[in-house]
Amino acid sequence: MLPLNEQLPVILLVWTAVLLAAFFFGLRIHRTLTAEQRQQRSVVELIHSELPQTQCGRCGFPGCLPYAEAIGNGSPINQCPPGGERLIRRLARLLNEPPEPLNPRHGTTQAVPLVAVIREPECIGCTKCIQACPVDAILGSAKTMHTVLASECTGCDLCVEPCPVDCIDIVPAASQRTPRPLNRYAISRGSV
Repeated sequence: MLPLNEQLPVILLVWTAVLLAAFFFGLRIHRTLTAEQRQQRSVVELIHSELPQTQCGRCGFPGCLPYAEAIGNGSPINQCPPGGERLIRRLARLLNEPPEPLNPRHGTTQAVPLVAVIREPECIGCTKCIQACPVDAILGSAKTMHTVLASECTGCDLCVEPCPVDCIDIVPAASQRTPRPLNRYAISRGSV
């Protein structure tokens, strides 16, 4: 047997080799997991970019990003009524899955886009609709009249239920398109 002072360098060399091997093995595992997470994240980002961004929650998830993450983890692709059959076909092609019909439990596809309209004389300014709107399409403040930005509204219907005076209607978006108001500059330039 070797004396202790001669065994120490051998022991240190063995431990150094073991620690280096463990470090590089852990680094390899970390890189593999990171690459898988990056690939999973890119799939979720692709799915999320296809979703309609209405944030309506009709799919059973609190918004489009959580639904995209769920689809990335294997949830059905047929739960988004605002996206309808067209979205289902795009997601099926993206994920290489067979398209399925829209799940009626989550609603039906709207033939015409919808928007919310507040009957302003009836509005009491409670701000409950503002708090419920997932896309910040309602303008107003406490105890003042509110209005909906039709260009931002997704027609998700989430603002209707919390309204205590029932002054919000969901109407076809086409009925809310108004011509641009004339201003004196447009008239003077002959743009009208």
